[in-house]
Amino acid sequence: MTAPTVKTFIIACCSAIFLLSSCASAEKLVETGNYDQAIELAIRKLAGKKNKKVKYVQALEEAFAQVTDRDMRTAEHLKADGKNANWEKINDIYRRISRRQEAIRPLLPLIDKEGIKADFQFVRVEGLEKDSREKAAAFLYDEAQELLDRGRNGDRQAARLAYSQLEKISKYYRTYRDREELMQVAQDLGTTYILVSVENRAPVVLPAGFEAEVTRFGVRDLDSKWSVYHNRQDPNIEYDYEAIMRLTNIQLSPEVVKERQYEDVREIEDGFDYVLDANGNVTKDTLGNDIKIPRKVLIRAKVLEVYQSKVATLSGRVDLVDLRSRELIDSQAIGVDAVFENYASTFRGDERALSKETRRRIGNQPLPFPTDEDLILTAAEQMKPVVKDKISRTRNLI
Repeated sequence: MTAPTVKTFIIACCSAIFLLSSCASAEKLVETGNYDQAIELAIRKLAGKKNKKVKYVQALEEAFAQVTDRDMRTAEHLKADGKNANWEKINDIYRRISRRQEAIRPLLPLIDKEGIKADFQFVRVEGLEKDSREKAAAFLYDEAQELLDRGRNGDRQAARLAYSQLEKISKYYRTYRDREELMQVAQDLGTTYILVSVENRAPVVLPAGFEAEVTRFGVRDLDSKWSVYHNRQDPNIEYDYEAIMRLTNIQLSPEVVKERQYEDVREIEDGFDYVLDANGNVTKDTLGNDIKIPRKVLIRAKVLEVYQSKVATLSGRVDLVDLRSRELIDSQAIGVDAVFENYASTFRGDERALSKETRRRIGNQPLPFPTDEDLILTAAEQMKPVVKDKISRTRNLI
């Protein structure tokens, strides 16, 4: 057997094995009760094929009969149970039966390659689905009404569950009674409102605008489905929690001015020298060129540096307080340093000797120190992301 023939034979064998294993898989799925998987596989193998494989047709026929019987018996059992909560499950079953029948319908009439026509006993499921859909929606609506009554009495979790039940109705109807209005009521009753504020407990008077600055961050980023944060109090809202940034310590260092002198030294190449032999003559390389070596010299620059610094340190805690019970829910430490630094340097000597760090500072001038108020406001700017992060960590407690 030639090489091409061997290759063709191997490919044919592999294809045959693949087909056989696929068919066996469909049969196995039926045997193990995985009827929907068996139906999906059989439809995929039969769709568009002129000669319908007998085993795929038989697998589809058997799987469809078995799963339809099972689903109908399950639906009847759930009905007999008499619980209104079962209507969602019952409707899911009827929808599943309908989808399954619609998937098979394009193949009908289904006749295998031996001329045998498959028999599919379709269920008239439209009326059953409609009836169960109506009852499922009615159950969800009635349950939401009961939950909303609890929500109006202060049960926020019940209001949120009412919203969820009303939301489920969209699976059955695009519009349904006053569902949209009730969902808004549930949203309002289930929403937690949190006020973000600042409280100064440090023995230092805060500059005007500090509270506005430290709370001027995107509180909307903290919002979730059921939590809304405000950094300004709305008199029309009864807040549930307050996230309070309590400052307990504000320290301002003295204005520091330090001078220092240092020298930058660098070795550079400055020209070259000829290499001489023992007789004082210039030596040559193999090509007859004069041999030269770089002349290295040390260059220096004396630097006078003036360093200025001043630091404002703010520390405290972010406390989450339940405004109804006045209970402290969470407390996290916070702290930042607002640092003013300035380097001003001059030099004498060879500029080429200066290091990169020194070059950055050459030419700078001494600056006026910021006032205490300005530095505290700078610290407030730095505190914003810290406070926001601490508050975001408490969201799961609300």
